[in-house]
Amino acid sequence: MGLFGKKKKGTPPPCCGRTPETAVRVGADKTAASVKVLGSGCARCSALEAAVRAALAELGVDAAIEHVTDFMQIAAYGVMTTPALVVGGRVVSCGRVPGQAELREMLREALEKETLEQGPAV
Repeated sequence: MGLFGKKKKGTPPPCCGRTPETAVRVGADKTAASVKVLGSGCARCSALEAAVRAALAELGVDAAIEHVTDFMQIAAYGVMTTPALVVGGRVVSCGRVPGQAELREMLREALEKETLEQGPAV
């Protein structure tokens, strides 16, 4: 609501609290099969990266894995505990290293969603 009873025109902010500018910044570098490991580079973060590489190899997916260590970029995803895994701009795991079977299933589901959202190739 604006001053003097006048309402501002426009769309309300999303329920997650992110502004459209933040949402664009987070998803701006989204590419096919984009996979990111968010973390400081500790042993658990490195273990998650190795597990993701193995799971992607088992699934037969050729995806570049980016290890993000900048805390400002990590915070932009809303992640408070690391390691975290981001597939296609969405956080799919946070705060722990999942088992290999669970990780493979999470990656498979996330990659399927990403493919469906991109739509058919023209």
